[in-house]
Amino acid sequence: MPSRPDLVRRIAACAALAAALGLGALAWSSSLLGEYSVMDIGGQAAHVHRAGAGAADTVSVAVLTADPLRIPDVRVELVARRQVIDIPGGRAVDGYTVNGSSPGPTIRARQGDLVEAVFINESVTAGATLHWHGIDVPNAADGVAGITQDAVPPGARHVYRFVAADAGTYWYHSHQVSHEQVERGLLGAVVVDPAPERAGGDFVALLHVYGGQHTLNGRAEDGHVPAEPGAPVRVRVINTDQGTAAVWSAAPFTVVATDGHDVGGPSPVEDRKVLLPAGGRVDVVIGAPAQGAVRLHVGGARSIVVGGQGTAGTADPPQARQPDQALDLLAYGSPASSGFEAAAPDRTFDYVIGRRLGLIDGRPGNFWTINGQLLPDVPMFHVREGDVVRMNIRNDTGEVHPMHLHGHHVLVLSRDGVPASGSPWWVDSLDVHPGESYVVSFAADNPGIWSDHCHTLPHAVDGLVAHLMYEGVSTPFTINGAAGNQPE
Repeated sequence: MPSRPDLVRRIAACAALAAALGLGALAWSSSLLGEYSVMDIGGQAAHVHRAGAGAADTVSVAVLTADPLRIPDVRVELVARRQVIDIPGGRAVDGYTVNGSSPGPTIRARQGDLVEAVFINESVTAGATLHWHGIDVPNAADGVAGITQDAVPPGARHVYRFVAADAGTYWYHSHQVSHEQVERGLLGAVVVDPAPERAGGDFVALLHVYGGQHTLNGRAEDGHVPAEPGAPVRVRVINTDQGTAAVWSAAPFTVVATDGHDVGGPSPVEDRKVLLPAGGRVDVVIGAPAQGAVRLHVGGARSIVVGGQGTAGTADPPQARQPDQALDLLAYGSPASSGFEAAAPDRTFDYVIGRRLGLIDGRPGNFWTINGQLLPDVPMFHVREGDVVRMNIRNDTGEVHPMHLHGHHVLVLSRDGVPASGSPWWVDSLDVHPGESYVVSFAADNPGIWSDHCHTLPHAVDGLVAHLMYEGVSTPFTINGAAGNQPE
């Protein structure tokens, strides 16, 4: 809480900026958010009924749950703590752990399992939640403080339940003060194995930076996967950081999945790197050589040696130069049906990212805009269940924005006017580079109120967050109120 002199100086600075920008009294007052509901963003409250206001035709996000009578197939208990994190190969840092470590335990389920996660906040003073990044959970389990639940205070617990419908690689992280809690380690991996399971080796490679230290699965050291000569190894790379990561090797590899969706007809990748957005995942398969080992670089600072069986006298392969060219996933793999009719959308929205000076919640700065507007006047994207939705995303700024839509995967239709020509490219985290434009589409098949934001999380704090709202859905939760909800 700022001191009284600091508050006076802040208000004076804001007023001066407002006057300089010609914002006027109306814009000044609208920037002081206080306690608010996301249902009021963009002035949309007139179009929906608030929870508890006597509207019989709406349902609360809190009742959009998995079958409450079904017995869970996988049950885990996850305890969040504020503590010092030991970084093998590096230095210890102050941060957050799950079950005493960061990353927290990897949760493994089989496709179709019902997962029940009991989350206990032992000592995270600001409160915490768990968001299941990339898993299309029911809205009540999305874990966004102030939208789908209240932040879990110290000493309390919250139960998340969802069906792991799609096999793939995912992760979990806090969505309360996320720019701080995620950076400092409140996260872990989720793997949903297909039924039946695939043959071959399997290795999770979670990338995270702790206090400037680039780590692989929480270690400031390279990894090693023993494998029989010629055996394929699936490496599940998870980028939990704030910027783009690169994956490459001197040996051929194939990209078999992006953000939990299989790539059809993948071909060997040679002399190309794969760029992985913040929050994104890519599964690659690399074969152990007949003799020795191969090295897969993940994230630039870390790598994984595959093969060699860990025997004495086996020399590690040398470091490989990062290729200049990136694999274009827009044209990678074999074309196939996307499974829904994207050519005739029921709704079309623009999501144009810009930047300008202004005020957010009484705070002056150079903030991100959506369709030219600052928070809270950014658009609310209204849909009905069953709609096919098209979204035109354009980045008019000088920075990369990894855009992440909760609760849905989007199909990339085109980039800069060039249509997709490879395997259907499904993502939940999409890097939009400066000057780029994408057209994406998705089926509105998961009712709720869903965040659609930049996963460079400090950008979300500075206004780069919008929401997808289904008709007939409301939320009783608020931001900046007594529960202390601060999702970004």
